[in-house]
Amino acid sequence: MMELEEFKKIAERRETIRAGSEAFLFSGEMSQRALKITMELNNAYHTPEEVCRIMTELTGQQLDPETFGLYPPFYTDFGLNTRFGKHVFVNAGCRFQDQGGITVGDDVLIGHGVMLATLNHDRNPDHRADLHPSPIIIGNKVWIGAGATVLGGVTIGDGAIIAAGAVVTKDVAAGEIAGGVPARKIGDV
Repeated sequence: MMELEEFKKIAERRETIRAGSEAFLFSGEMSQRALKITMELNNAYHTPEEVCRIMTELTGQQLDPETFGLYPPFYTDFGLNTRFGKHVFVNAGCRFQDQGGITVGDDVLIGHGVMLATLNHDRNPDHRADLHPSPIIIGNKVWIGAGATVLGGVTIGDGAIIAAGAVVTKDVAAGEIAGGVPARKIGDV
């Protein structure tokens, strides 16, 4: 049986996860775990302390209600490959597909309905179910606007702003404002 740390190393190395492989099956098991926990989070009112407790269980990272905030609903299909910094706020309706790894820096604001997607499928139709993980790294003091999508392999530099509705397909430099589909530099902070 695959262990979590082994799976994370596969994702970190950006190795293809073949459909039906041990890593693929492990990912499916972890998705069921995440679905169960997010159902608990999303289907009843919870105090900020309770939200923090549930998110600690979901991510396996000890989170502090003094420095972490999240408004449900929140969706993830893995949970255990997301790392949050201090003073992070995640607004309602966000979706983190984190098998490939998501790192969120300190003092980050993530707007309503943001999607962070770290997996891609194979281009070859005969291998379409194969997964290609790629991490997302969000620097410190980043603001991601409502409805933005950030794709795998993207790093967003410190202090950057991602405009609402942007689709980020490549790195955004520190202090840059990016917007559009696909996102491009539209200004500086």
